[in-house]
Amino acid sequence: MNVHSVVLIPGDGIGPEVSQAVVRILQEGGAPVSFVTAHAGLAAVERGSDTVLPPDTLELIRDTHVALKGPCTTPIGKGFSSVNVALRRELNLFAALRPVRSVPGVTTRFENVDLVIVRENTEGLYSGIENLITPGVVVSMKVATRIACQRIAHWAFRYANSRGRKKVSTFHKANIMKLSDGMILEEARKIHQRDYPNILHQEVIIDAACMKLVQDPSAFDVILCENLYGDIVSDLCAGLIGGLGVAPGANIGDADAVFEAVHGSAPDIAGKDLANPLSLLMSAVMMLEYLGDTRNDERCTASAKKIRSAYESALRDGQKTKDLGGTLSTTEFTSAVVDRLKVA
Repeated sequence: MNVHSVVLIPGDGIGPEVSQAVVRILQEGGAPVSFVTAHAGLAAVERGSDTVLPPDTLELIRDTHVALKGPCTTPIGKGFSSVNVALRRELNLFAALRPVRSVPGVTTRFENVDLVIVRENTEGLYSGIENLITPGVVVSMKVATRIACQRIAHWAFRYANSRGRKKVSTFHKANIMKLSDGMILEEARKIHQRDYPNILHQEVIIDAACMKLVQDPSAFDVILCENLYGDIVSDLCAGLIGGLGVAPGANIGDADAVFEAVHGSAPDIAGKDLANPLSLLMSAVMMLEYLGDTRNDERCTASAKKIRSAYESALRDGQKTKDLGGTLSTTEFTSAVVDRLKVA
């Protein structure tokens, strides 16, 4: 039977290790996908590329329309710009989707967390427009366009409606940034009133929203944010369930989608068989669900369900890597999941 071709970008640091683990689990779980490997980040440069996002990598994603990406290194304060930002811009992956759900076997301060952050992925301060006005004075421009605000607001409400969610909360700072943040609020209001009156719409100032999140995450359902707020809030919410190691992520556009581990490349533990592959594995399960939906392939949906059940079973049984309080290596955790797939 036909399989879906997917671009695999292993990434930097621990990326190749967790990618290898996830590919093994998907194969054992009967996922109807085949991988073609491409490179980005430092891994691309080390292979002779003069850019961290080679044109042939982009072309492969445009051909297959789906990629699974490990973490790529981004220097702080200097050096090359973010590979992630470049991918989103080049492929117009305007919607970042970050589900945040309590994980079986991982104890945190909160139980039954079930949130989804929808982040505008192409504008805001991440447009990267900075100017040195005079020595010691830098201006960074926050870009907002009506079409992008409208597009992401509609995407958030449509997602909430399709998944049976009850409420969309728009986080903003329109009391200060009345034009840029005011625009996304305007579009969210219009779309709510015109197309999705069945979904509750809540407007929350971003600083107050963060306080409320750590007091009671059950007060929120789907959270709509502009770019920078979404970046911060999604990591904050990951902290509610055990950290970035158990949080998946996707970047979705009209034509293409990239599913990724949301944590860093952790070069300090690279090659030591210590990395937790769950973030990339969870993202791969999201990828299978996406393929099931967009390509009407029930095999993908069934495989996603089977793999999720296997890793949740492993976690319930205490089979965890060291970052989650367990003792397993990357390889050992992978084997624990595979063992459960074999008996499923």
